[in-house]
Amino acid sequence: MADPRVAKLAQLLVAYSLNVQKGEKVLLRGSAHGFPLVKEAYRAVVQAGGHPFVAWEDDEFKEIILKEGSDEQITHVPPPQAMLYETYDCMMALRAENNTRALSGVDTAKQRLMAQGRQSLMQTYMDRSNKGDLRWVVTRYPTPAYAQDADMSLEDYEDFVYGACYLDKEDPVAEWHRLSTMQQKLVDWLQGKKEVRVQGPNADLRLSIAERVFINSDGRANMPSGEIFTGPVESSVSGWVRFTYPAIYQAREVDGVELHFEDGKAVKATASKNEAYLNSVLDTDDGARYLGEFAIGTNEGIQRFTRSILFDEKIGGTIHMALGASYPQTGGVNRSAVHWDMICDMRDGSQIWVDDELFYENGQFKVL
Repeated sequence: MADPRVAKLAQLLVAYSLNVQKGEKVLLRGSAHGFPLVKEAYRAVVQAGGHPFVAWEDDEFKEIILKEGSDEQITHVPPPQAMLYETYDCMMALRAENNTRALSGVDTAKQRLMAQGRQSLMQTYMDRSNKGDLRWVVTRYPTPAYAQDADMSLEDYEDFVYGACYLDKEDPVAEWHRLSTMQQKLVDWLQGKKEVRVQGPNADLRLSIAERVFINSDGRANMPSGEIFTGPVESSVSGWVRFTYPAIYQAREVDGVELHFEDGKAVKATASKNEAYLNSVLDTDDGARYLGEFAIGTNEGIQRFTRSILFDEKIGGTIHMALGASYPQTGGVNRSAVHWDMICDMRDGSQIWVDDELFYENGQFKVL
């Protein structure tokens, strides 16, 4: 019997996250492993009067091109794919993997090459989103592979995913509006502020937010969501931070990441596991060693690490920072083929000061 929560999630994505209107073109990026959600999302777009188009993106295809393709083939961007990114009104990424380590045996240089080749797609994606020409949302369909990564049974993981999206509530949209209202108060308070300092056992970091914008991420781009984020002034970051959760990128897990910044650049990057890989990613291009994002997670429905950044970066009581590309709507101008989020728990005596006023302590906002 089909899980009714799948259709409920699809309807939430189409009606709330994307607000699909009649006549709009909607790209559904999916895979065979998430077919139930792709099917229901397709149905929901049709019911909303939109024009759905499905693009299949299984990692099996990516593994073949990375292992067997030439450099020219790896960096090639198919014109139809570029056209979709340039012209469609909405994009829905419905992620569903059956092996989250499928690419762990691929040469990291090949993966870096692919990222560099697709930088134009990422820039189109970000620029159109910033202009309001493209609305997008990312979500995950619960698979056994994701459940295994989270050290959970599939049934428990399904409950976790749908609960994090508020689908266990009578009115999920009302819950997202409630979170949005709370986060907007924080965004409004931060408007016009200049400097942030993060202090605690795992950080002593300063960064400028002067003339930058904090974004209220309330389920309209990520589902689930629950964060406020900005792009710090690129040259302003100084100090150090140690990330308390594993940092995962391109199916590789890096533990104990510690970064030291001078004039915005991560001049030293160490890790207790996979340090060489960490530095190889940070050497992808000139922008990869600069922060493109500084964010605070607010979703109290997510309280455990699951090795999925979509959920983990939203954990209530944490902050995260992304090395690489910034989102233009924040005012950030850093460009890179990389956008790597890393998470630090703040519920251990840590504080965030904004213009010398205590903004956040032990995972709780002090200005609400």
